[in-house]
Amino acid sequence: MHEYTSKVRVWGLTCPGFREEVGRARRWTRDVLAGHPRADDVTLIVSELGTNALLYTASGEENGAFHVSLPLSDHVIAVSVTDAGGSDTTPKADHAEREALRGRGLDIVSSLAHDVTIHGDEQGLTVTAELITHHPVSRPWR
Repeated sequence: MHEYTSKVRVWGLTCPGFREEVGRARRWTRDVLAGHPRADDVTLIVSELGTNALLYTASGEENGAFHVSLPLSDHVIAVSVTDAGGSDTTPKADHAEREALRGRGLDIVSSLAHDVTIHGDEQGLTVTAELITHHPVSRPWR
Protein backbone atom coordinates (compact mmCIF):
# COMPACT_ATOMS: atom_id res chain seq x y z
CA MET A 1 0.00 0.00 0.00
CA HIS A 2 1.25 3.47 -0.82
CA GLU A 3 2.22 5.44 2.28
CA TYR A 4 -0.24 8.25 1.42
CA THR A 5 -3.18 5.96 0.75
CA SER A 6 -5.55 4.86 3.44
CA LYS A 7 -8.22 2.20 3.40
CA VAL A 8 -10.44 4.50 5.46
CA ARG A 9 -12.83 6.68 3.48
CA VAL A 10 -14.76 9.45 5.17
CA TRP A 11 -18.05 10.64 3.72
CA GLY A 12 -19.83 13.74 5.01
CA LEU A 13 -23.16 15.47 4.57
CA THR A 14 -24.43 18.70 6.11
CA CYS A 15 -28.20 19.07 6.27
CA PRO A 16 -30.24 22.21 6.93
CA GLY A 17 -32.45 21.99 10.00
CA PHE A 18 -35.65 20.88 8.29
CA ARG A 19 -37.40 17.62 9.18
CA GLU A 20 -37.37 16.39 5.57
CA GLU A 21 -33.57 16.52 5.67
CA VAL A 22 -33.57 13.42 7.89
CA GLY A 23 -35.04 11.54 4.91
CA ARG A 24 -32.32 12.95 2.67
CA ALA A 25 -29.66 11.83 5.18
CA ARG A 26 -31.19 8.32 5.18
CA ARG A 27 -31.14 8.13 1.35
CA TRP A 28 -27.55 9.42 1.26
CA THR A 29 -26.50 6.80 3.83
CA ARG A 30 -28.15 4.00 1.83
CA ASP A 31 -26.36 5.22 -1.32
CA VAL A 32 -22.95 5.33 0.36
CA LEU A 33 -23.43 1.88 1.91
CA ALA A 34 -25.19 0.20 -1.02
CA GLY A 35 -24.65 -3.54 -0.71
CA HIS A 36 -23.11 -3.40 2.77
CA PRO A 37 -24.58 -5.91 5.25
CA ARG A 38 -24.96 -3.21 7.95
CA ALA A 39 -26.51 -0.56 5.67
CA ASP A 40 -29.97 -0.82 7.23
CA ASP A 41 -28.59 -0.52 10.77
CA VAL A 42 -26.49 2.53 9.91
CA THR A 43 -29.41 4.13 8.08
CA LEU A 44 -31.62 3.70 11.16
CA ILE A 45 -28.88 5.20 13.35
CA VAL A 46 -28.59 8.23 11.06
CA SER A 47 -32.36 8.67 11.20
CA GLU A 48 -32.48 8.49 15.00
CA LEU A 49 -29.50 10.79 15.59
CA GLY A 50 -30.59 13.31 12.94
CA THR A 51 -34.08 13.44 14.41
CA ASN A 52 -32.67 13.95 17.90
CA ALA A 53 -30.50 16.81 16.64
CA LEU A 54 -33.55 18.54 15.14
CA LEU A 55 -35.83 17.96 18.12
CA TYR A 56 -33.52 18.74 21.02
CA THR A 57 -30.91 21.25 19.80
CA ALA A 58 -30.52 24.45 17.81
CA SER A 59 -30.16 22.28 14.70
CA GLY A 60 -33.96 22.38 14.37
CA GLU A 61 -34.20 26.15 14.70
CA GLU A 62 -34.12 28.74 11.93
CA ASN A 63 -30.72 28.56 10.19
CA GLY A 64 -29.92 25.35 12.10
CA ALA A 65 -28.15 22.35 10.60
CA PHE A 66 -26.71 18.98 11.50
CA HIS A 67 -23.74 17.14 10.02
CA VAL A 68 -23.41 13.42 9.31
CA SER A 69 -19.93 11.90 9.08
CA LEU A 70 -19.49 8.35 7.82
CA PRO A 71 -15.94 6.98 8.09
CA LEU A 72 -15.68 3.49 6.57
CA SER A 73 -12.92 0.94 6.81
CA ASP A 74 -12.84 -2.75 5.97
CA HIS A 75 -14.27 -3.78 9.33
CA VAL A 76 -15.67 -0.68 11.06
CA ILE A 77 -18.35 1.86 10.25
CA ALA A 78 -18.32 4.89 12.53
CA VAL A 79 -21.32 7.10 11.96
CA SER A 80 -21.39 10.49 13.70
CA VAL A 81 -24.04 13.17 13.86
CA THR A 82 -23.04 16.62 15.08
CA ASP A 83 -25.73 19.05 16.17
CA ALA A 84 -25.72 22.84 16.41
CA GLY A 85 -25.66 22.94 20.20
CA GLY A 86 -27.97 25.02 22.31
CA SER A 87 -29.10 22.20 24.59
CA ASP A 88 -28.38 22.24 28.30
CA THR A 89 -28.61 18.46 28.58
CA THR A 90 -26.41 15.64 27.36
CA PRO A 91 -28.19 12.83 25.54
CA LYS A 92 -28.26 9.46 27.25
CA ALA A 93 -29.76 6.09 26.45
CA ASP A 94 -32.83 5.53 28.58
CA HIS A 95 -35.29 2.72 28.62
CA ALA A 96 -38.50 4.59 27.86
CA GLU A 97 -41.79 3.61 29.41
CA ARG A 98 -43.85 1.33 27.22
CA GLU A 99 -46.46 4.04 26.56
CA ALA A 100 -43.93 6.84 25.95
CA LEU A 101 -44.02 8.51 22.54
CA ARG A 102 -40.36 9.57 22.70
CA GLY A 103 -37.14 8.58 24.39
CA ARG A 104 -36.11 5.42 22.57
CA GLY A 105 -33.67 6.84 19.99
CA LEU A 106 -30.35 6.41 21.79
CA ASP A 107 -31.49 3.10 23.22
CA ILE A 108 -32.07 1.87 19.65
CA VAL A 109 -28.69 3.24 18.56
CA SER A 110 -26.97 1.55 21.50
CA SER A 111 -28.57 -1.79 20.68
CA LEU A 112 -27.32 -1.66 17.05
CA ALA A 113 -23.80 -0.34 17.67
CA HIS A 114 -20.82 -1.94 19.38
CA ASP A 115 -19.93 1.40 20.99
CA VAL A 116 -21.61 4.80 21.34
CA THR A 117 -19.75 7.92 22.46
CA ILE A 118 -20.92 11.47 23.02
CA HIS A 119 -18.57 14.41 23.10
CA GLY A 120 -18.76 18.17 22.78
CA ASP A 121 -20.36 20.97 24.76
CA GLU A 122 -23.23 23.46 24.60
CA GLN A 123 -21.84 24.68 21.27
CA GLY A 124 -22.53 21.30 19.70
CA LEU A 125 -22.49 17.62 20.53
CA THR A 126 -21.32 14.75 18.38
CA VAL A 127 -22.81 11.32 18.90
CA THR A 128 -20.72 8.56 17.31
CA ALA A 129 -21.86 4.97 16.88
CA GLU A 130 -19.29 2.36 15.85
CA LEU A 131 -20.40 -0.83 14.16
CA ILE A 132 -18.05 -3.72 13.51
CA THR A 133 -18.56 -5.81 10.42
CA HIS A 134 -16.79 -9.00 9.53
CA HIS A 135 -17.78 -8.92 5.88
CA PRO A 136 -16.25 -5.99 4.00
CA VAL A 137 -17.97 -5.16 0.75
CA SER A 138 -15.80 -4.29 -2.21
CA ARG A 139 -16.72 -0.83 -3.48
CA PRO A 140 -15.37 1.02 -6.51
CA TRP A 141 -13.91 3.76 -4.29
CA ARG A 142 -11.82 1.31 -2.24
